[in-house]
Parts: sequence; C-alpha cells; structure tokens
Amino acid sequence: MRAHAWLPSMAPLSRTRRGPWAAVATALMLSACAAPRDPAASGAPVLEVPLSPANAATHVLLADFESQAALTGERVAVPRPEQPKVPGSHVEVRVSSRDKPGDALTMQWHDAWYASLRIELARPADLRPFLADGALEFDLDAIDMARSGLTFATSCGPDCSRKLEWVVPSRAIAGKGWQHMVVPMRCFAHDGDPFDAVSQVFQLDSSGTGEAAIANVRFVAHATGGLACPDYRTQSVTPHPLEQVWSMDGWIPRHQDKLASIREAAAARRPIDLVFIGDSITEHWEKEGKAVWARHYARYNALDLGFGGDHTENVLWRLQHGEIDGFTPKVAVVMIGTNNTGHRQEDPRTTAAGVRRILDEIRSRQPDTRILLLAVFPRDEQPTSPLRRLNDRVNAIISGYADGRHIVFLDIGAALTNADGTLSREVMPDLLHPGEKGYDIWARQMEPTLLQLLAQP
Repeated sequence: MRAHAWLPSMAPLSRTRRGPWAAVATALMLSACAAPRDPAASGAPVLEVPLSPANAATHVLLADFESQAALTGERVAVPRPEQPKVPGSHVEVRVSSRDKPGDALTMQWHDAWYASLRIELARPADLRPFLADGALEFDLDAIDMARSGLTFATSCGPDCSRKLEWVVPSRAIAGKGWQHMVVPMRCFAHDGDPFDAVSQVFQLDSSGTGEAAIANVRFVAHATGGLACPDYRTQSVTPHPLEQVWSMDGWIPRHQDKLASIREAAAARRPIDLVFIGDSITEHWEKEGKAVWARHYARYNALDLGFGGDHTENVLWRLQHGEIDGFTPKVAVVMIGTNNTGHRQEDPRTTAAGVRRILDEIRSRQPDTRILLLAVFPRDEQPTSPLRRLNDRVNAIISGYADGRHIVFLDIGAALTNADGTLSREVMPDLLHPGEKGYDIWARQMEPTLLQLLAQP
C-alpha cells in the first residue's frame, strides 16, 4: 500500500542510513551469474519473446498510474488525462538497439507514481516446461536509477501475477551498460500457480524518475546460476526493511524518528499507553485521521507506528530494531497484511504466519501489553474482488489467534462497507485507505473494546 505522497527525493543514503540495504545489495548483485547464452544448442526448450512492435506475435504496452498505451511505431508516451492526479508524470518507450537496430526497447519515466513496460503474447503460452530448472533471461541496461529502481514480473494465469523486487541491485548496476539477467522461474512460481496459459510474459515496473532498456527476452528450460530471490514460503516471517523506490529515502528516517519519540517520552517521564502498529492505513492516522486521533488517542500519548507500504516482514524488522522497546504500552493495536495480499497476491496462510510472528514478537518484548488484533480492512469496491477475498481468508485464520486475555480479535469490516458489502468512496476515497469519515468509524467501532483493554490492570 503506497502512501500517496510517494515521490521523495532519491538522494544517496548516508552511511548511517545505508546499513539495512547494504548487505542485501551485495547478496543480490548476481546479474553476471548468467546461464549459458544459447541453451537451444543443447536441445533444451526455448521461448523467444520478440520485442518489435511490428511482430504480430507480441504486443508492447506501456502504463502509468492512470492510463496505458500500445507501442505501434517507434515511440509512444502514456496519454495524460484532462485532470491528471500526477500532473508532472511522463512515461514513454521507444524502439532502440542492443545487438542490431530495433532489437531493444528503452523506457523513460519522470516523476511517475508508477511506470510499467509490458510484453504480451498474441497467443497465450504454456510456461510449465520452464518451471522446474528454467529461467527468464533478458539483457538489461539500467541507464539511470539514481531516483528509481526496478521490479521484474510475469503473470502466471488469469488474476495471477508474480514479481521480483530488484530496487537496490538495479541501482548498483546503473550506468554500467548491458547486463545479462537470469531470473530463475522459482522467483515467480508458487505452488498451485497454473502457468499453462500466460499472455503477459514480461513486465518491467518502476516509479520515480529513471531510464532502462531491455533486449533478448526469452524463457529457457535449463539454467544455472541467476539472481537470488526470497523464498515466498518464508518471506512474510523473515524480518526485512522495506525496499520500494518511493520508500528508500523515507522509511529508515521515519523509523529513526519514531525511536527518537520513544526516547523523548522516556526522558520526560511521559508514559506511552497506546501504540498502533501497521502499514499506511495506520500511518494515515497522522493525515486523514489526524483530527479523530486528537479526539480519541492524544490523552494516552499514543504512538503511531504505521509505515506506508509495509508487509509483515517489514513490521517484524522494525519491532526487532527498537520500536516497542523502552516503554510499556497498555495496549498495542495491530493491523497488517493487506500489502502481503495486494502487492504480492500472497497465500493467506503465509500472510497469517507473518501476523502470528508479529504477535509473538510483541508478546516476547512486552509481555504485559494487551494486543488488540484487528481484521484486515476490506478493500476494492466489490466484495467479490480477488484481493478482498484474500483478505477475508487471512482474517478467518488470524481470528483464531485470539486468546481472550492477552490477544483480542476485532473485525469492524461490516461497519466500513455498505449493507451489500460494497465499499464506498465516502468512507475509503481510494477504496483502500480510509478518509476522515472512515477513521471516525474506526475509532467509534473500536472504542468499547479498546477502553475495556486500557482499563484492565
């Protein structure tokens, strides 16, 4: 879940702020670990993906936050709506060259919330032969990544998309020319994914301002080496800082600011009785929910530990790096998981496992703190949307974590939706984050349970 003030300056991190990402960048800098450049010579299956807009086998699409366009000639830019939400955004792609004229595509983007270059096949392909030891191969020139970074993705079937965040390593190879990339298919494939009829076979995503080129995209059935990637089965429970383009310059400073607030409260002997832990839905108590927060929670010296974009593993990292140390809150309100399901389309069981680890971390560090665990809020307009259904399944699991004493579960989703289950923009303007009315509903629905927990000795 991205905060909408999402284009911070991308100045290089200072030495003190570089730490959490330095080891990751070193570990992931494996772009030179290429498989043999011509597996076809050994008879192994290869699926070439033409990039030329003149080739009828593929379609080249370009998208930003608000619109998209098809590349049919030498160049195309995403058209701007009459009233753009991101007025300064510009995203374009042009035909360029790698080994021969016209064999590459170069995407440029400026002040973009989102920029995406997508390669679709005219006829869906069966990618199952490439899953076992295969890889997605392509050549990449990360031309300008100073205020950007890259994500690679492919679809795995209808309503199924998998991605590999590569923001930090792509910055490390910026300006170094063409690199041969080998992305093992295990970086994309989850148990149960079909991959039998894939149309969108390649996607290059970014945001901010940058430039990158791709060439020689193909799938090979057998590859050695390749990029490192997280294990999707354990990613949600493995503590890790957030590494998305828009978060790189603000996430660690926010963490440091929160630690400073804790120290200041301790020095002033001002007890922090209430803490909220979560993602941007929680962070926006400081924005759209600010007036409601002042009415309901300022009296408790409440601390907002919501960070835009966070998944369960990012919350774990923050908790293990001091965010609930140095004070003893009476109650911790926890809601997390909608980025696991929305950003990664993660199996609800692994999201729930991440929530469980967060509860265990809080309990181990603050055994006297009672936890009010909230159901993940509904999202998207219709109750039948795939992401809403994923959140519902997460909630069905985590509701079982309540023990009635140390952990209490509360689901206020029905109060946020209409009688038919649809979500109103009056409550959630972007169908994800509450507006002021949504935060008022949240506070009122939670108040009886929260007051009871705060009153307990």
